[in-house]
Amino acid sequence: MALEKWEIDSSHSGVHFSVRHMVVARVRGQFARWSGTVLAEDGDLGRAAVDVVIDASSLSTGVADRDTHLMSADFLDVARHPEITFKGRRVEKLGDERLRVAGDLTIRGATREVLLDVEYAGRTKDPWGNERAGFTAKTSIDRKDFGLTWNQILEAGGLLVGDRVDIEIEVEAVKQTAAKAA
Repeated sequence: MALEKWEIDSSHSGVHFSVRHMVVARVRGQFARWSGTVLAEDGDLGRAAVDVVIDASSLSTGVADRDTHLMSADFLDVARHPEITFKGRRVEKLGDERLRVAGDLTIRGATREVLLDVEYAGRTKDPWGNERAGFTAKTSIDRKDFGLTWNQILEAGGLLVGDRVDIEIEVEAVKQTAAKAA
């Protein structure tokens, strides 16, 4: 059995989220600093293990005051919970280019299983001879499941912040050579 190790190239990847704001709009954001690995037995993505660590303080929505609030104890509580993690536990092949990855997502110290719907974009060689693979993963979570309960009721009805958070992850991973993986 050969174990392939792939490092996520975070400079060519992204973790993005969106949530309803005041019922009628969507606020979007991303995390700038994160890393991860994919380990695949004999190159079989159906038996892969995924580990991702996100620096929660790298959150950005493009509005400094909102970012500060999202990193406060009202939401992510970055001072006490500086990392968001995902540990993939099971992979189900749904077709040649589709996978479903079940794993443990930890936000603010709360861990819940989530399912990622993954589209495999294939493999290629870069100009320096490195093998690269691409993936797009999507999921939705209920932020209250992770202790993110702060909200305000609007006069016209509804809540200031929606409960459902949509997450989309673009991954470009680089296969590590045996010398690099050791």
